[in-house]
Amino acid sequence: MAFDGITIANLVADFQDCLIDGRLYKIAQPEPDELLLTIKSNKGQLRLCISANASLPLLYLTDINKPSPLTAPNFCMLLRKHLQNGRIVSVTQPGLERIVNFEIEHLDEMGDLRRKKLIVEIMGKHSNIIFCDEKDMILDSIKHVSGLVSSVREVLPGKPYFIPQTQEKENPLTVDRGLFMQKVFSKPAACYKALYTTFTGLSPAISHEICYRAGGHADLPTAACTPKDQEALWQAFSSMMTDITERRFSPCIVYENNIPAEYAAFLLSSYPEGCRRSYTSISALLEDYYAEKNMATRIRQRSADLRRIVSTALERNLKKYDLQLRQIKDTEKKDKYRIYGELLHTYGYNAIPGSKSFEAVNYYTGEPVTIPLDPQLSAQENAKKYFEKYNKLKRTDEALSALTKEVHAEIEHLESVATALDIAQKEEDLVQIKEELIESGYIRRKGGQKKAKITSRPFHYISCDGFHMYVGKNNLQNEELTFKLAVGNDWWFHAKGMPGSHVIVKTNGETLPDSTFEQAARLAAYYSKGRGQEKVEIDYVEKKQVKKVAGAKPGFVIYHTNYSMLIDTDISGIQVIE
Repeated sequence: MAFDGITIANLVADFQDCLIDGRLYKIAQPEPDELLLTIKSNKGQLRLCISANASLPLLYLTDINKPSPLTAPNFCMLLRKHLQNGRIVSVTQPGLERIVNFEIEHLDEMGDLRRKKLIVEIMGKHSNIIFCDEKDMILDSIKHVSGLVSSVREVLPGKPYFIPQTQEKENPLTVDRGLFMQKVFSKPAACYKALYTTFTGLSPAISHEICYRAGGHADLPTAACTPKDQEALWQAFSSMMTDITERRFSPCIVYENNIPAEYAAFLLSSYPEGCRRSYTSISALLEDYYAEKNMATRIRQRSADLRRIVSTALERNLKKYDLQLRQIKDTEKKDKYRIYGELLHTYGYNAIPGSKSFEAVNYYTGEPVTIPLDPQLSAQENAKKYFEKYNKLKRTDEALSALTKEVHAEIEHLESVATALDIAQKEEDLVQIKEELIESGYIRRKGGQKKAKITSRPFHYISCDGFHMYVGKNNLQNEELTFKLAVGNDWWFHAKGMPGSHVIVKTNGETLPDSTFEQAARLAAYYSKGRGQEKVEIDYVEKKQVKKVAGAKPGFVIYHTNYSMLIDTDISGIQVIE
């Protein structure tokens, strides 16, 4: 995942098609490090979002407008003064650098035609938006960089603009075969790493793709490459550079388990076709990719309070459970005290008054036993004392046995809620989890507050054989799927011995093929606590074998006859129904 020079090249190609001769209709600065330019062009009204955010620098066309502060920042006011209603003359990229130059023509205060440059640098934490005059002198920037911050280049009004050469990399668009062979194969590294460390604008993902197109030698050390391997790598590299020069881009996003994992301005053919989504516009790709990424981040933030409640309750119950287990271990002495009492009742008449111990034969095992005595008490009184200890520990054991079952069930419930929070993908999923915590007494419903409206629905997939598969996102949905949606001959899947989703496969009276069993098992493995494991054991059984325990928490069931399989957690090839 990288906003590399090739992505910039794709963006510049798109900008040249739709922004040239467009006029800057509105200039806004919705965030301290972000500009939103509204441009009227022959393609209609377009919005260009430019973000120099250190953690997420972006540049793309969008349809979404953003609210701006009532008082525009100084940088925004300066751009409005000089560039308002200006015409975009050119959009260029130096080499394959992560830099975009917008050259804008405008009329100054005297009515003379002038040109200015808006330079966007997408360079991680060093990203910036710099406003220059026609002589490349900096007029202002959205971030000021003094000599105290950077010894390489100052970005301040009045300073000359130049591109800092901090890395000795070659321009991949101008390199010839001889220089390619010399530079790449002299580096003691894997082929893909040699590519992106030698040339400007190449990301690890694109370097992997070039190696894949050359025959799949990405991790092969350069020293181990044969002349044939070297030639194949050059040909694949040269072909991609030609595609860039001739503007033949094919943007795509790669998904892993339905989560966006990577994107590029070229088709990443090293990934299976079912994991890729192609786009006609790199801007649409970037907007979708980061929207999905932001959604995941926002859900994580919104669920923080619920996670804290669950983790606190879970920690408390685990401590309680550990203490109860230690106390139960202490009650294991009770049978020894009972035997001591019985032996003293039977043989105590032989005990010498004032003795500190008494030797007897345990008639249960036939072994000799030494019984400690209180010399101040008689044998019968010592026996009574041992029986009292036995009865006390017996009562403790009975009480703790019931309590530990309750606490263990509570721990399992809380762990299942924690897993549900990991599974949640939308805010409405969190609403249902919160409702479950309210019903369980972990959160107090505010006075007069009504029960929340539940709009979250289970995941819906369809197997390669056409069978519908449903996955519960939380305990309430698991309960509904198993005991309301499913009928007797439908199949039920669940990760063995760990919290996870109930997976229901609707059979409609038909026999399920093996491939559907495997896909349903993968769903159960992925939507469980074992998601990060290589393999997860899955129990599966016909729904009619699954029973609800009276008084149990929602989603908790029992079954006595089942099948099991060990399966991986890869669900990328399973069709999801929106």
